Order: sequence, then C-alpha cells, then structure tokens
Amino acid sequence: MVAPFETPTTRVPKAVGFNCPSCGASIELHAQGWAVSVVCGACGAQLDATDENLKVLQYGEKVTAKPRIPLGTRGTWKGAPWDVIGFQVVTISVEGTDYSWTEYVCFNPYRGFLYLSDYHGHWNVIEKLRRRPERESGGDRPTVALNGTTYKHFQTATAYTTAALGEFPWELRMGDHVVSRDFVAPPYILSAEASGNEVTWSLGTYTPPEVIQKAFGLAKPLMQPIGVFANQPNPFADLPKRMLERFALALIALVLLLILNVTMASNRTVLEQAFTYSRSQESQAAVTEVFDLEGRTSNVALELESDLDNDWLFLVLSLINETTGETREVTRQLSYYRGSDSDGSWTEGDKRERVSIASIPAGRYFLRVQAEGGEPAKPSASYTVRVLRDVPHYGFYGLGLLALLVPVVLSLFPSASFEGRRWAESDHAPTSSGDSDDDE
Repeated sequence: MVAPFETPTTRVPKAVGFNCPSCGASIELHAQGWAVSVVCGACGAQLDATDENLKVLQYGEKVTAKPRIPLGTRGTWKGAPWDVIGFQVVTISVEGTDYSWTEYVCFNPYRGFLYLSDYHGHWNVIEKLRRRPERESGGDRPTVALNGTTYKHFQTATAYTTAALGEFPWELRMGDHVVSRDFVAPPYILSAEASGNEVTWSLGTYTPPEVIQKAFGLAKPLMQPIGVFANQPNPFADLPKRMLERFALALIALVLLLILNVTMASNRTVLEQAFTYSRSQESQAAVTEVFDLEGRTSNVALELESDLDNDWLFLVLSLINETTGETREVTRQLSYYRGSDSDGSWTEGDKRERVSIASIPAGRYFLRVQAEGGEPAKPSASYTVRVLRDVPHYGFYGLGLLALLVPVVLSLFPSASFEGRRWAESDHAPTSSGDSDDDE
C-alpha cells in the first residue's frame, strides 16, 4: 500500500520570507506561485498569497491548535520530498454533535500538492483526482466506480474550516463550508467536495500512523487509532478464509482416519442367537453359547432385534469373560407402538437397538441376558441378539467434524463485528427496529 522510503534526488526550493501586513510577524512562503492563501500563525489573519503585499482577506484570531506534524517538516513519500506547508481543522455536525479532524497540505514544486488527514489516529494520504469517478447506482445506497473498483456511499455532511495555519492552494476563509460525500472501498476512500457549482474529487488511502511517522521523520510516535474508521481495512477480513483452509486440511485428515478405521476394522459377527421371553414368569435370564473374541483389544457391538408390536421389553445384557469372570453390563429398552388417529397413522419407538462396549480384550465370552417388562396383554416376546467384534464407530468422527466447524463459525463474528462498527458511523447505520445493513 505504501511505497518504500527513498532518499530524495530533487531539491525543493527554499522558502521566501515576508511580513504579515496585519501584525508584522515573519511569514515564510514555501509554495510561492502555487499557494493562493496563507494564514498567519501569529494573529490568524488570512492573507492573499497571490498578492505581492499579502493583502488581508480576513482578520482572525491566533490559532491554538497544534499540528502533530509541525509546519515546515520535510518528509519523503513515494520517493519524492514533500514539505508540510498547511494545517487546518475541519468540522462537521451530525445530529447536533460536532466531529473534527485535521488536514495537512504537503508541497513539492515538481509534483504539486499532497494531503494528509488525521481523525483520532486514523491517517489517510490524499491525492486530488484528475477525472471524475463513474456513477454506478443511485437510490438509498449510491455507488461510484474508479479504476474497476466499486465504492459504497458512506456519509454526506457539510464540512467547514474551524482553524488553519500556513499555505493553501485555494482561497481559505474561516467558516467556509463544502458539502462532502464520502464513498469507501477499504483501504480507499473517495471524497467529493462541492462548493457552489464546483465539485472536486480526491482519493484517500488508509495509512498506519507508524508509516506517517517514518515518512516525515517524527521523533515521537503518533497516537494509535481509536475506534473504527470509514476506510480502515478490516483486520479480520481474511480470518474466515484462513480458517476454511485449515478446516479443509483437517477434514481431509479426519476422512483419512475414517477410511483407515473402516478398512482395519474386522466388523465380524461372532454370535447370533434367538430368545423368547414369556411374561408368565416375573423375570427370566438366558445365557448364550460361548464365543471367541479374537484379535486386538477392540469394541463389541450388541445388536438387538425383536418382533414387538404395541409392546415393550427391558433387557439387561452382561458380557462375561469365561476365564476371568470379568463382567461388562449394559441395559437397553425396546419398544414399538403403532396406531392411527385423526391425523393419520403413527408409529413410535423401534424394534431394533444397538449398543457398543469399548475396549474388550481377546478371549472366550458368553452373554447373560435378562428380560423383563412389557404389556400384560402380550403373553410373550421374541428377540435376537447378535454380537459383532471390532465394529467401525462413526460417532467420534461426527464429533470431530463439529469440533472442526466451531472455529470456522466463530471466525465469522470478528469480521462481522468490525464491519458493524464501521457502518454504525455512516448514513446507512442499522436502525433500532432491527433492520440490518447489507454490508454488515
């Protein structure tokens, strides 16, 4: 955004000395032949710089405002030397509240004028345009285009000069006002200043204060920006993109792990046995055949399938190691109901259920199944138990996907919040009724 600082090769002519016709104070003109007016730093009189006697245009008062960049400071911008020759305070009033910023006039006899603006530590380097931007649309949100970039309308206000020092390439008078319209496409701001029938367009580029300090060789650091400015680049604009890139890489790794898990899992059925539960007895326990669980320590899945119809069944399943007696117990309830009403047919529950037991070492095992419950009108219920070894599980990967999505979603908020703060200061701020701005 900013050109490197180079040693200037062109010498700027020395200033020419005059005396103020109002108070007699010494005045130096750096842009003689270019400046149109000059403001005396001693008495605040506005003088005609085109007149050899510096005719008084308007008497004023001594300016108490102090420029952050002293007049006469020489800096280097885009490889060329520039002298700071003018300083003014500009004010607008919005809903009864005054907002002021400062502007600096920089001069190079071979390149003309360059301008700087500072609002609460937000700096812009401004150049006057030789051609008007193209108007793209009007309505509530006008836009203009310049060099292929579309700028959105930010604010229209009447600006007037409240203090000034030094030289200016226009006839400056205290209280003179212009209607200013600003259009933004960060880090740029297009401004149109209308005075009478004359409209002047300028292009500003947002510039960090440390860059301005270095360019003009200032000993003290300039104040850091406060708040969000109209054309300040959004520091979080690329955050969602960066998080999406990381999400894509992590998702690829997660998918590869899933494929590896599915490929390596044996997913083998080691037992399938059917049982019938009779409700003539309060509680019944059944024991399966002994089966082998081979291979590495892994999970065991128990699949339950029943013929329930408007009925339910509660099962206690105990996986017992035949050698050690170590027991792992799980419980499940099966229920299935169906019917019809004024809304049509309905069903509730499921005849099938599945439960996993993690980290079961190899060995010989059997299942003890205890069934109870159910509708008294149903004399019996049949169900089948299947035991599967080393079954791929997908829940972990679902949770992993959600965990990966959380940072992506959260990354949207800082950028949106920054844009909300930007446009809250514009003519297109969101209304209290909850209407949102397209740019938020």
